[in-house]
Amino acid sequence: MHNTSPFLTRLGIQLPIILAPMAGVATPELAAAVSNAGGLGSLGIGPSTVEQARQMIEQTRALTDKPFNINLFCHAPAQPDAAREARWLQHLAPLFDEIGMPPPSSIKAGYQSAVENDQLFDMLLELRPAVVSFHFGLPAAERIQALQEAGICLLATATNLEEARLIEQAGIDGIVAQGIEAGGHRGVFDPAADDEQLSTAVLVRLLVQHTSLPVIGAGGIMDGQGIRAMLDLGAAAVQLGTAFILCPESSANSAYRQALQSERAATTRLTASLSGRPARGMLNRIISHGDAAGSPPPAGYPIAYDAAKQLNAAASQQGNHDFAAQWAGQGAPLARELPAAELVQRLAEEWRGA
Repeated sequence: MHNTSPFLTRLGIQLPIILAPMAGVATPELAAAVSNAGGLGSLGIGPSTVEQARQMIEQTRALTDKPFNINLFCHAPAQPDAAREARWLQHLAPLFDEIGMPPPSSIKAGYQSAVENDQLFDMLLELRPAVVSFHFGLPAAERIQALQEAGICLLATATNLEEARLIEQAGIDGIVAQGIEAGGHRGVFDPAADDEQLSTAVLVRLLVQHTSLPVIGAGGIMDGQGIRAMLDLGAAAVQLGTAFILCPESSANSAYRQALQSERAATTRLTASLSGRPARGMLNRIISHGDAAGSPPPAGYPIAYDAAKQLNAAASQQGNHDFAAQWAGQGAPLARELPAAELVQRLAEEWRGA
Protein backbone atom coordinates (compact mmCIF):
# COMPACT_ATOMS: atom_id res chain seq x y z
CA MET A 1 0.00 0.00 0.00
CA HIS A 2 1.43 3.39 -0.98
CA ASN A 3 1.69 6.00 1.74
CA THR A 4 -0.24 9.10 0.67
CA SER A 5 1.41 11.77 2.81
CA PRO A 6 4.95 11.85 1.34
CA PHE A 7 3.55 12.21 -2.17
CA LEU A 8 1.22 15.05 -1.20
CA THR A 9 4.19 16.71 0.49
CA ARG A 10 6.19 16.30 -2.72
CA LEU A 11 3.38 17.95 -4.67
CA GLY A 12 3.06 20.64 -2.02
CA ILE A 13 -0.67 20.11 -1.46
CA GLN A 14 -2.91 19.35 1.53
CA LEU A 15 -5.69 17.37 -0.14
CA PRO A 16 -5.34 14.35 -2.48
CA ILE A 17 -7.38 16.20 -5.12
CA ILE A 18 -5.94 17.19 -8.51
CA LEU A 19 -7.76 19.17 -11.17
CA ALA A 20 -7.49 17.47 -14.57
CA PRO A 21 -5.66 19.78 -17.01
CA MET A 22 -8.57 19.99 -19.50
CA ALA A 23 -6.96 22.08 -22.24
CA GLY A 24 -9.44 24.68 -23.41
CA VAL A 25 -11.61 24.40 -20.27
CA ALA A 26 -9.24 24.80 -17.31
CA THR A 27 -8.35 28.48 -16.82
CA PRO A 28 -5.84 30.25 -14.59
CA GLU A 29 -8.79 31.19 -12.38
CA LEU A 30 -9.93 27.56 -12.06
CA ALA A 31 -6.42 26.21 -11.46
CA ALA A 32 -5.68 28.88 -8.84
CA ALA A 33 -8.98 28.30 -7.05
CA VAL A 34 -8.30 24.56 -6.72
CA SER A 35 -4.75 25.18 -5.53
CA ASN A 36 -5.85 27.82 -3.04
CA ALA A 37 -8.42 25.37 -1.67
CA GLY A 38 -5.70 22.81 -0.88
CA GLY A 39 -5.69 20.70 -4.04
CA LEU A 40 -3.49 20.84 -7.12
CA GLY A 41 -4.74 23.07 -9.92
CA SER A 42 -3.77 22.21 -13.48
CA LEU A 43 -3.53 23.85 -16.88
CA GLY A 44 -3.42 21.98 -20.18
CA ILE A 45 -1.16 23.88 -22.59
CA GLY A 46 -1.04 21.26 -25.36
CA PRO A 47 -2.78 23.39 -28.02
CA SER A 48 -1.23 26.68 -26.82
CA THR A 49 1.68 28.60 -28.28
CA VAL A 50 4.69 29.08 -26.03
CA GLU A 51 3.69 32.70 -25.42
CA GLN A 52 0.10 31.74 -24.60
CA ALA A 53 1.38 29.10 -22.18
CA ARG A 54 3.70 31.62 -20.53
CA GLN A 55 0.81 34.04 -20.06
CA MET A 56 -1.37 31.31 -18.51
CA ILE A 57 1.36 30.38 -16.03
CA GLU A 58 1.98 34.01 -15.11
CA GLN A 59 -1.76 34.69 -14.74
CA THR A 60 -2.10 31.69 -12.43
CA ARG A 61 0.85 32.82 -10.34
CA ALA A 62 -0.82 36.20 -9.92
CA LEU A 63 -3.81 34.39 -8.37
CA THR A 64 -2.05 31.85 -6.14
CA ASP A 65 1.27 31.25 -4.40
CA LYS A 66 0.47 27.53 -4.21
CA PRO A 67 1.78 24.79 -6.53
CA PHE A 68 -0.02 23.96 -9.78
CA ASN A 69 0.50 21.54 -12.67
CA ILE A 70 1.31 22.27 -16.32
CA ASN A 71 0.32 19.49 -18.72
CA LEU A 72 2.04 18.78 -22.05
CA PHE A 73 0.86 16.74 -25.04
CA CYS A 74 3.71 14.37 -25.97
CA HIS A 75 2.15 12.65 -28.98
CA ALA A 76 4.14 11.51 -31.98
CA PRO A 77 4.44 14.49 -34.35
CA ALA A 78 1.60 14.79 -36.87
CA GLN A 79 2.04 12.80 -40.09
CA PRO A 80 0.19 14.49 -42.97
CA ASP A 81 -1.49 12.10 -45.40
CA ALA A 82 -3.22 14.00 -48.20
CA ALA A 83 -5.25 11.02 -49.44
CA ARG A 84 -6.49 10.09 -45.97
CA GLU A 85 -7.34 13.71 -45.20
CA ALA A 86 -9.22 14.09 -48.50
CA ARG A 87 -11.30 10.99 -47.74
CA TRP A 88 -12.12 12.33 -44.29
CA LEU A 89 -13.15 15.74 -45.63
CA GLN A 90 -15.31 14.02 -48.24
CA HIS A 91 -16.96 12.03 -45.45
CA LEU A 92 -17.65 15.22 -43.47
CA ALA A 93 -18.98 17.08 -46.53
CA PRO A 94 -22.67 16.38 -45.71
CA LEU A 95 -22.20 18.03 -42.31
CA PHE A 96 -20.67 21.11 -43.90
CA ASP A 97 -23.57 21.09 -46.40
CA GLU A 98 -26.03 21.18 -43.49
CA ILE A 99 -24.68 24.53 -42.36
CA GLY A 100 -24.30 25.91 -45.88
CA MET A 101 -20.52 25.86 -45.91
CA PRO A 102 -18.21 24.10 -48.38
CA PRO A 103 -15.76 21.73 -46.69
CA PRO A 104 -12.20 23.03 -46.46
CA SER A 105 -9.92 22.04 -49.33
CA SER A 106 -7.24 20.91 -46.87
CA ILE A 107 -6.61 20.58 -43.13
CA LYS A 108 -3.46 20.74 -41.06
CA ALA A 109 -2.14 20.22 -37.54
CA GLY A 110 -3.05 23.24 -35.46
CA TYR A 111 -0.29 22.75 -32.89
CA GLN A 112 3.01 20.97 -32.32
CA SER A 113 3.73 18.08 -30.03
CA ALA A 114 5.77 19.06 -27.00
CA VAL A 115 8.39 16.50 -28.03
CA GLU A 116 9.39 18.72 -30.98
CA ASN A 117 9.12 22.09 -29.23
CA ASP A 118 12.44 23.22 -27.76
CA GLN A 119 11.12 26.68 -26.91
CA LEU A 120 8.40 25.19 -24.73
CA PHE A 121 10.90 23.35 -22.54
CA ASP A 122 13.12 26.42 -22.37
CA MET A 123 10.14 28.39 -21.08
CA LEU A 124 9.31 25.74 -18.47
CA LEU A 125 12.89 25.64 -17.25
CA GLU A 126 12.80 29.41 -16.94
CA LEU A 127 9.46 29.65 -15.08
CA ARG A 128 9.79 26.38 -13.16
CA PRO A 129 6.19 25.46 -12.33
CA ALA A 130 5.98 23.15 -9.34
CA VAL A 131 4.56 20.24 -11.34
CA VAL A 132 4.71 19.27 -15.03
CA SER A 133 2.73 16.32 -16.41
CA PHE A 134 2.84 14.43 -19.71
CA HIS A 135 -0.03 13.01 -21.77
CA PHE A 136 0.14 10.67 -24.82
CA GLY A 137 3.70 9.62 -23.99
CA LEU A 138 6.96 10.98 -22.65
CA PRO A 139 9.54 13.53 -23.80
CA ALA A 140 13.20 12.65 -24.32
CA ALA A 141 15.22 11.46 -21.32
CA GLU A 142 17.41 14.57 -21.31
CA ARG A 143 14.34 16.79 -21.02
CA ILE A 144 12.97 14.75 -18.13
CA GLN A 145 16.35 15.06 -16.40
CA ALA A 146 16.52 18.81 -16.99
CA LEU A 147 13.05 19.38 -15.56
CA GLN A 148 13.83 17.28 -12.49
CA GLU A 149 17.15 19.05 -11.96
CA ALA A 150 15.13 22.28 -11.96
CA GLY A 151 13.18 20.91 -9.00
CA ILE A 152 9.99 20.19 -10.92
CA CYS A 153 7.83 17.22 -9.88
CA LEU A 154 6.88 15.12 -12.91
CA LEU A 155 3.72 13.09 -13.58
CA ALA A 156 2.62 11.09 -16.63
CA THR A 157 -0.57 9.39 -17.76
CA ALA A 158 -0.81 5.62 -18.20
CA THR A 159 -3.79 3.63 -19.47
CA ASN A 160 -2.20 0.22 -18.90
CA LEU A 161 0.61 -1.51 -17.03
CA GLU A 162 3.05 -1.42 -19.96
CA GLU A 163 2.82 2.39 -20.19
CA ALA A 164 3.17 2.64 -16.42
CA ARG A 165 6.38 0.62 -16.50
CA LEU A 166 7.81 2.94 -19.18
CA ILE A 167 6.92 5.89 -16.96
CA GLU A 168 8.60 4.27 -13.98
CA GLN A 169 11.72 3.42 -16.00
CA ALA A 170 11.93 7.04 -17.15
CA GLY A 171 12.25 8.25 -13.56
CA ILE A 172 8.92 10.11 -13.40
CA ASP A 173 7.63 10.89 -9.89
CA GLY A 174 4.02 9.68 -10.19
CA ILE A 175 1.56 7.95 -12.53
CA VAL A 176 -1.88 9.22 -13.50
CA ALA A 177 -3.91 6.03 -13.95
CA GLN A 178 -6.50 7.02 -16.56
CA GLY A 179 -9.43 4.63 -16.68
CA ILE A 180 -11.79 4.20 -19.60
CA GLU A 181 -14.45 6.26 -17.77
CA ALA A 182 -12.41 9.46 -18.13
CA GLY A 183 -13.55 12.36 -20.27
CA GLY A 184 -11.36 14.04 -22.85
CA HIS A 185 -8.41 12.53 -24.65
CA ARG A 186 -7.30 9.05 -23.75
CA GLY A 187 -3.61 9.15 -22.90
CA VAL A 188 -2.56 6.04 -24.82
CA PHE A 189 1.04 6.16 -25.97
CA ASP A 190 0.26 4.38 -29.26
CA PRO A 191 -3.29 4.89 -30.57
CA ALA A 192 -2.76 2.08 -33.10
CA ALA A 193 -2.12 -0.50 -30.37
CA ASP A 194 -4.84 -2.67 -28.82
CA ASP A 195 -6.49 -0.89 -25.90
CA GLU A 196 -7.77 -3.12 -23.09
CA GLN A 197 -9.90 -0.14 -21.94
CA LEU A 198 -9.33 -0.86 -18.26
CA SER A 199 -11.58 0.73 -15.67
CA THR A 200 -10.04 3.21 -13.25
CA ALA A 201 -10.46 0.79 -10.34
CA VAL A 202 -8.78 -2.13 -12.11
CA LEU A 203 -5.97 0.06 -13.44
CA VAL A 204 -5.26 1.62 -10.05
CA ARG A 205 -4.99 -1.80 -8.43
CA LEU A 206 -2.70 -3.11 -11.17
CA LEU A 207 -0.36 -0.13 -10.89
CA VAL A 208 -0.34 -0.17 -7.09
CA GLN A 209 0.56 -3.86 -7.14
CA HIS A 210 3.11 -3.80 -9.96
CA THR A 211 4.88 -0.43 -9.77
CA SER A 212 6.62 1.41 -6.95
CA LEU A 213 5.39 4.90 -7.90
CA PRO A 214 2.50 6.84 -6.34
CA VAL A 215 -0.66 6.32 -8.38
CA ILE A 216 -3.28 8.99 -9.11
CA GLY A 217 -6.70 7.57 -9.99
CA ALA A 218 -8.42 9.38 -12.88
CA GLY A 219 -11.73 8.66 -14.60
CA GLY A 220 -15.32 8.65 -13.36
CA ILE A 221 -14.53 10.25 -9.98
CA MET A 222 -17.15 12.89 -9.23
CA ASP A 223 -17.63 13.03 -5.46
CA GLY A 224 -15.99 12.27 -2.11
CA GLN A 225 -17.26 8.71 -2.14
CA GLY A 226 -15.41 8.14 -5.40
CA ILE A 227 -12.28 9.68 -3.92
CA ARG A 228 -12.48 7.39 -0.90
CA ALA A 229 -12.92 4.35 -3.12
CA MET A 230 -9.77 5.17 -5.10
CA LEU A 231 -7.74 5.87 -1.96
CA ASP A 232 -8.96 2.57 -0.48
CA LEU A 233 -7.69 0.83 -3.63
CA GLY A 234 -4.23 2.27 -2.96
CA ALA A 235 -4.22 5.49 -4.96
CA ALA A 236 -2.15 8.30 -3.43
CA ALA A 237 -4.45 10.94 -4.92
CA VAL A 238 -7.22 11.39 -7.48
CA GLN A 239 -7.67 13.57 -10.57
CA LEU A 240 -11.09 15.01 -11.45
CA GLY A 241 -12.01 16.84 -14.63
CA THR A 242 -15.68 16.59 -15.54
CA ALA A 243 -16.57 17.40 -11.91
CA PHE A 244 -15.12 20.91 -12.39
CA ILE A 245 -16.57 21.84 -15.81
CA LEU A 246 -19.65 23.54 -14.33
CA CYS A 247 -17.57 25.70 -11.98
CA PRO A 248 -17.95 29.40 -12.88
CA GLU A 249 -14.15 29.61 -13.19
CA SER A 250 -14.03 27.16 -16.12
CA SER A 251 -14.16 28.49 -19.69
CA ALA A 252 -16.93 26.08 -20.77
CA ASN A 253 -19.47 28.05 -22.81
CA SER A 254 -23.21 28.13 -22.12
CA ALA A 255 -24.02 25.40 -24.67
CA TYR A 256 -21.47 23.06 -23.05
CA ARG A 257 -22.87 23.80 -19.57
CA GLN A 258 -26.46 23.29 -20.70
CA ALA A 259 -25.58 19.95 -22.31
CA LEU A 260 -23.81 18.79 -19.14
CA GLN A 261 -26.91 19.63 -17.09
CA SER A 262 -29.28 17.88 -19.51
CA GLU A 263 -30.12 14.28 -20.37
CA ARG A 264 -27.28 14.39 -22.92
CA ALA A 265 -24.78 14.02 -20.09
CA ALA A 266 -25.85 10.39 -19.68
CA THR A 267 -24.57 9.43 -23.14
CA THR A 268 -20.84 9.76 -23.79
CA ARG A 269 -18.75 8.12 -26.47
CA LEU A 270 -15.07 7.34 -26.91
CA THR A 271 -14.31 8.52 -30.43
CA ALA A 272 -11.46 9.57 -32.71
CA SER A 273 -13.84 11.39 -35.05
CA LEU A 274 -13.30 14.83 -33.53
CA SER A 275 -9.53 15.02 -33.20
CA GLY A 276 -8.03 11.89 -34.73
CA ARG A 277 -7.26 10.36 -31.32
CA PRO A 278 -9.63 8.52 -28.95
CA ALA A 279 -11.40 10.95 -26.62
CA ARG A 280 -14.62 10.73 -24.60
CA GLY A 281 -17.30 13.36 -25.01
CA MET A 282 -21.05 13.79 -25.04
CA LEU A 283 -22.59 12.18 -28.10
CA ASN A 284 -23.31 14.65 -30.91
CA ARG A 285 -23.77 14.84 -34.69
CA ILE A 286 -20.11 14.72 -35.66
CA ILE A 287 -19.47 11.68 -33.44
CA SER A 288 -22.53 9.83 -34.77
CA HIS A 289 -21.59 10.65 -38.35
CA GLY A 290 -17.87 9.98 -37.99
CA ASP A 291 -18.36 6.66 -36.19
CA ALA A 292 -21.14 5.33 -38.43
CA ALA A 293 -20.61 1.97 -40.11
CA GLY A 294 -18.53 2.26 -43.26
CA SER A 295 -16.87 5.52 -42.23
CA PRO A 296 -13.24 5.97 -43.32
CA PRO A 297 -10.61 6.38 -40.59
CA PRO A 298 -10.33 9.97 -39.43
CA ALA A 299 -7.36 12.09 -40.43
CA GLY A 300 -4.45 11.79 -38.03
CA TYR A 301 -4.16 13.68 -34.74
CA PRO A 302 -4.40 16.64 -34.46
CA ILE A 303 -5.07 17.20 -38.16
CA ALA A 304 -8.65 15.88 -37.91
CA TYR A 305 -9.26 18.45 -35.18
CA ASP A 306 -8.83 21.22 -37.75
CA ALA A 307 -11.87 19.99 -39.69
CA ALA A 308 -13.99 19.59 -36.55
CA LYS A 309 -13.05 23.03 -35.27
CA GLN A 310 -13.86 24.69 -38.60
CA LEU A 311 -17.21 22.89 -38.72
CA ASN A 312 -18.07 23.86 -35.15
CA ALA A 313 -16.95 27.48 -35.60
CA ALA A 314 -19.24 27.95 -38.58
CA ALA A 315 -22.18 26.11 -37.01
CA SER A 316 -21.92 27.91 -33.67
CA GLN A 317 -22.23 31.26 -35.45
CA GLN A 318 -25.68 30.01 -36.48
CA GLY A 319 -26.49 28.98 -32.91
CA ASN A 320 -25.89 25.32 -33.75
CA HIS A 321 -23.70 23.51 -31.20
CA ASP A 322 -24.20 19.97 -32.53
CA PHE A 323 -20.56 19.73 -33.68
CA ALA A 324 -18.74 20.98 -30.57
CA ALA A 325 -16.15 18.93 -28.70
CA GLN A 326 -17.96 18.72 -25.37
CA TRP A 327 -15.60 16.39 -23.53
CA ALA A 328 -17.07 14.60 -20.52
CA GLY A 329 -16.51 11.38 -18.60
CA GLN A 330 -19.03 8.67 -17.77
CA GLY A 331 -19.74 10.33 -14.42
CA ALA A 332 -21.07 13.44 -16.18
CA PRO A 333 -24.63 13.19 -14.79
CA LEU A 334 -23.12 13.65 -11.31
CA ALA A 335 -21.61 17.06 -12.14
CA ARG A 336 -22.46 19.89 -9.75
CA GLU A 337 -22.55 23.62 -10.38
CA LEU A 338 -20.44 25.08 -7.58
CA PRO A 339 -17.57 27.56 -7.30
CA ALA A 340 -14.30 25.61 -7.48
CA ALA A 341 -13.21 26.31 -3.90
CA GLU A 342 -16.62 25.27 -2.59
CA LEU A 343 -16.53 22.10 -4.70
CA VAL A 344 -13.08 21.17 -3.34
CA GLN A 345 -14.35 21.73 0.20
CA ARG A 346 -17.45 19.62 -0.49
CA LEU A 347 -15.32 16.84 -2.02
CA ALA A 348 -13.04 16.82 1.04
CA GLU A 349 -16.00 16.71 3.44
CA GLU A 350 -17.61 13.84 1.52
CA TRP A 351 -14.34 11.94 1.31
CA ARG A 352 -13.64 12.26 5.03
CA GLY A 353 -17.20 11.36 5.92
CA ALA A 354 -17.55 8.56 3.41
